[in-house]
Amino acid sequence: MVHDQRSALSAHIASLLSAGQVVFTSEQAEQALGVGRGPFLDAAERLQRRKALIRPRQGFYVAVPPQFASWGAPPPPWYIDALMRHEQQPYYVGLLKAAELHGATHQAVMEFQIVTPKRMPKIKAGRNLIVFYYRKDIAAVESGIEDRKTDTGRMKISSPALTALDLLRYPQAAGGIDNVATVLTDLAEKIDPSQLAALSDVAERPVVQRLGHLLEQLGHADRADPMHAALMARGTAPWTELDRHESRDPDFTPAPQERNDRWRVVVRRTPEIDE
Repeated sequence: MVHDQRSALSAHIASLLSAGQVVFTSEQAEQALGVGRGPFLDAAERLQRRKALIRPRQGFYVAVPPQFASWGAPPPPWYIDALMRHEQQPYYVGLLKAAELHGATHQAVMEFQIVTPKRMPKIKAGRNLIVFYYRKDIAAVESGIEDRKTDTGRMKISSPALTALDLLRYPQAAGGIDNVATVLTDLAEKIDPSQLAALSDVAERPVVQRLGHLLEQLGHADRADPMHAALMARGTAPWTELDRHESRDPDFTPAPQERNDRWRVVVRRTPEIDE
């Protein structure tokens, strides 16, 4: 009987894959197979042990197509939009992963990074690690969220402008100031200056200051100028450190190399760019 249930679920998954669908919920499978929750869970657990199925979240399943058997899961773009709809949360693919998708490929990105207004634990899905970063005000940056076509549908991704701001907003996710500067060398040309200025209105002022300084140092003052005008309209900004990590320990804080009056940024070490 258990073998029959597993075979039925395998056949159901095969039919979904043949139709280009890799995701389903437990409720959908139970209804399609005409079985109860217990028998379905037993069959699903056996397929998970065989690496034919993963369960990123309670009640949400992703089939593993044969071509991704060695990976243990299909790529996250195949199912991330469906997963976030299952979670009933807005989201966007952001940070280093978004930068990579926009063509900034200096660094290999180890995480598939998601920004969402719900605090969620990371997901290990085969070779992939999906990591969630919390942003309460996601609706405020909606103009910087784009739709991107995937092999199985669509997903949401931050624009180059929003990606650049986020790299300074989440330094722990961006690999530090040297890595941020390196990524910006590829990303800057794709940034829409007017969108960057508009998004900077809802960004923390130190984030805007740091990004503006970096863009100018990298030779992209044309991208930063409208953002500077928007920053000045908010009043005089307090001085901020380019790299907060450099000034955490007073006993080991290096003396400033530069105090940039235009952006009111204290630079203790010039970022090193990976060529």
